[in-house]
Amino acid sequence: MLNNKKIVVVLPAYNAALTLEKTYLEIPMDIVDDVVLVDDASKDDTVIVGKQLGIRHIIRHDNNKGYGGNQKSCYNKALELGADIVIMLHPDYQYTPKLITAMSSIIANEVYPVVLGSRILGKGALKGGMPGYKYVFNRFLTLAQNILIGQKLSEYHTGYRAFSGEVLRDIDYMANSDDFIFDNEMLSQIFMKGYEIGEVTCPTKYFDEASSINFKRSSIYGLGVLRVSLQHRLHKWGLIKAKIYN
Repeated sequence: MLNNKKIVVVLPAYNAALTLEKTYLEIPMDIVDDVVLVDDASKDDTVIVGKQLGIRHIIRHDNNKGYGGNQKSCYNKALELGADIVIMLHPDYQYTPKLITAMSSIIANEVYPVVLGSRILGKGALKGGMPGYKYVFNRFLTLAQNILIGQKLSEYHTGYRAFSGEVLRDIDYMANSDDFIFDNEMLSQIFMKGYEIGEVTCPTKYFDEASSINFKRSSIYGLGVLRVSLQHRLHKWGLIKAKIYN
């Protein structure tokens, strides 16, 4: 705990058997109260490795529900456990668990209710091996999103996020997509509710075992991001009523 806040780390996993242990062992258990592993019908031994590591809360989807569907199960379980702070960390070791203490502290001390680990602040993304086309894609989408949503985040696409339990209970994340666009819908909901989001510089690693989506999926994701941002602006102007903001 930090400032008497219960901290729960959630790990949305898909075929993470080779990297789960390395990720888990760097989680600062001196402040983390619980760890939740949600396995999205992996084809490897992710669940077995999780049990060997002693992770108490393991959920396995019988059918693949998608990245967003996985996170829904993560947050539902974390809130069920009474989390005051929820850290969403990919178990593929692309993001360092060593930032959990810093990100939790920002929320526990009521500086920001949401914190993102940004690969773009500093030189984390390119230094860590992010493909050039993905970096350009990231910068273009982030610029468009900031203009449409009216914010100034360095990126909207990081998979390293920390939330206060209050924020998760206040937004209807269950109304969001089960696919990758879930992340952006969630940030849109948070801004629509008037919450502020802080960012910390996060080094990243790109290697064969780290999760990634191909160019085709990236293109579909990019179009989805622009749709969500435009929807945000039109809803704010009162021109449409989008259900995710209920």
